[in-house]
Amino acid sequence: MIIGTKVFDFDKKVYIMGILNVTPDSFSDGGEYFNAQKALARALDMVEEGVDIIDIGGESTRPGATFVESKDELERILEPIRLLAEQVDIPISVDTYKGDVAEASIKAGASMINDIMGLQGDRRLGEVVSYYGVPICVMMNRRIMETSGDILKDLDIFLNKSLENAHAFGIKEEKIILDPGIGFGITSEQSFRLISNLSNLKKYGKPILLGASRKRIIWDTLKLKPNESLSGTLATTAIGVLNGANIIRVHDIKENVECSRIAKEILRNK
Repeated sequence: MIIGTKVFDFDKKVYIMGILNVTPDSFSDGGEYFNAQKALARALDMVEEGVDIIDIGGESTRPGATFVESKDELERILEPIRLLAEQVDIPISVDTYKGDVAEASIKAGASMINDIMGLQGDRRLGEVVSYYGVPICVMMNRRIMETSGDILKDLDIFLNKSLENAHAFGIKEEKIILDPGIGFGITSEQSFRLISNLSNLKKYGKPILLGASRKRIIWDTLKLKPNESLSGTLATTAIGVLNGANIIRVHDIKENVECSRIAKEILRNK
């Protein structure tokens, strides 16, 4: 897969996607990078630590978060995207489910869309992704579906619908990445079950992204604060890689780069 100007060989390497929230209310780092220069500085630190993709988000998706209008989301993310695109050749992903935000972001320098609605939200987003030919990460979002009661069955139901929509929009098969949606409308036990059964997603023949970094499943289980969840995050990274994850979306870059490399070597020497 090509993202931006980079070739991603998922057979050879596990790639790290760095989370850059330019929001005032994200669950772990809200407010820390709510400024274009601070966001740029953090992004440059990520590059030094070995990040492969930087995922910029202008709206918190934590439970109970305040809805953000497109114009406000764009005010938060466009300057960091432009500044970063001018200084590094690391692919920039944008975490949005809005078509107008996606299009403006791509024009500003983004080269991938990360859609928490899994192409089942704003129709315009699917049209934009198809038109510009950028990769898209399609995530299961159990908050927006009728559930069957079985998390693995729900995952298949949701992703099959997402892939049908992708085909209808004209999005190329080789541009699609799948994300099981850890923590989105599901319990900790269900999230752990998804990670344990992540290899089930291999049947779709697409790269798999895992995003469990600092999420409630970790800090609630360990009775910690979100920013104290590094060790738990590393556990999900290692198990995720062994179960087939190709991209790991995280806050802490250096540690997860190292963890994923060792996990990949273990897998390579199975």
